[in-house]
This record gives sequence, C-alpha cells and structure tokens, in this order.
Amino acid sequence: MAFIAPCSDDSFEIVGGRADAGLIVLCDHASNALPPEYGSLGLPAHEFQRHIAYDIGAAGITRVIAEAFQAPAVLTRTSRLLIDPNRGPDDPTLIMRLSDGAIIPGNRHLDAAERERRMRLYYAPYHQAIESVIERCLATGVAPAIVSMHSFTEAWKGIRRPWQVGILWDRDQRLARPMIEALSTDNALHVGDNQPYKGTLEGDCLWQHATSRGLLNALVEVRQDLIAEHTGQVAWGQRLVAILDSLRGLPDLHIATPRPVRAALEHPALPRSEVKPAHRQPPSETERRETPQ
Repeated sequence: MAFIAPCSDDSFEIVGGRADAGLIVLCDHASNALPPEYGSLGLPAHEFQRHIAYDIGAAGITRVIAEAFQAPAVLTRTSRLLIDPNRGPDDPTLIMRLSDGAIIPGNRHLDAAERERRMRLYYAPYHQAIESVIERCLATGVAPAIVSMHSFTEAWKGIRRPWQVGILWDRDQRLARPMIEALSTDNALHVGDNQPYKGTLEGDCLWQHATSRGLLNALVEVRQDLIAEHTGQVAWGQRLVAILDSLRGLPDLHIATPRPVRAALEHPALPRSEVKPAHRQPPSETERRETPQ
C-alpha cells in the first residue's frame, strides 16, 4: 500500500494518508498564523480571531475527514492576510489591502519585490505540495476526488444567511450535485447550491488542481457558528464522512471505506517552524471568495 508521509513547511502541512484512498482533502485557509518577520501586519490581535484571517473551523473538519478515510490532506500554515492561496496569481484580491472594514497596514504599500517574495515562499509551495500529492495518488492508478473545506460567516452586511452548509462547483457537478442531494435529505438543513458563493472562480485552488485535470471535486462551506468549537467540527466532519461514504457507488468515485472517527480527535504536533501564531488562540482553522465573508 502506497502511503504519503506527513510533513510540513513554513507554508503548508501534509497530513499523511493512503495514496490509493481515492480522496484528497484541502484546506486553503487553515491558519491565522504569520511568519515572525511580518509581525501582525499592523493589525490588532482581535482581527486574527475573525474570518478575515482564516476559515474558522475548517481545519478541524479537514482532519476528521482525512482521519476517517485515511486520506492525505494539505493545509495552509499561514493566514490569508499574508497571501490567499485560493486565488489565481493575477487575482487583484490575492493580497488584500482592505478586508471587511479592516485596513491591513502591512499590505497597503506592497511593491513588486514583496509580492514576488510572498508568492515564492508562501503561495507556490502550498500549490506544489498539492500537485505532489495528486501525482502520488494518480501513480497508484486510483484518481482522487478533491474536497476543499471552507467556512463562511453566519451574517453578511447585517443579513442572516439561511444556509448551514453550501456546496460550490464550477463546470463539473459529478461530486457536487450528489453531495447537495444527499445533504438535502435532512429536512433540518438549508443547503446552498453554489451558495453563499459561486464556485466559478477561474484560477482558484480547485480550478488549478481539479477542474484543469478533470478530477472530481467539490468545495464545502460550513457556517462558522456551527463549527467554532471542536465538538461542532467533529460533528460536521462525521456528517460529511457519512455523506461521502454514501456516494461510494458513484462512477469515477473510488474512495476507500471510512473507519470510525475518534470523537476526541486532536491536532498532531507539528515540527518546529518559523511560522508562529500572531497571538494566542484556540486550535487554528481559516475563509473565501470575493472579499472574506
């Protein structure tokens, strides 16, 4: 059995798993950490607890799914405020100067050299890690489906969002549509179909690594108030494991049989790195689309 070993870098972490598991889980906004040389980008500490810095709860769910299917996962280790790996290299929101009312002083006067440095050190390595994991998986003869975990705020501009979960897709609905239908069988859920965002963002992470390769994919958005605590992350992780397990008969979906999820799933200790949290906080997790919402 081919196994992808766990490893980490300043910009990413690979959670080890079976290369033939038929699944890769991504978390583009898993952390609110900044490299020490960037300080806090001039922001007060409380801003790093908000969705502008990371997708709250998303990393915890990512780990639950990866654990259940013994699948590899790739997570970021730096905040989207430094650079957003879920944007194309030419996207004007790649490095935000203003995010949901917060001016980011450390990004206001960014020159070409600094932009290139962040791309080289904190953007490209994450995408290279994803490509490496995909190639390892394809080498087993089992094409992996790619699930990308995100979270969204419960309200936007004072309006409560009705969805508990949304599934985003671009041109390929082979996985997204069955996931929407399976989630919708629970009458207690209001499931977003390409809501609260559209999945058609050319150049984003899934576009780069899944759509362009013809791999099954779906982006999952869970509302942040439901997964702010560890118990919610485990519960939603288990829910999504059950959904994916129920879809194992789909054509082109080759995911392994899941094993029981440990209720007290803990984040493994990572090797020492120059990347450290900008402040003390509960276990890290990260957000997406136009401006962070």
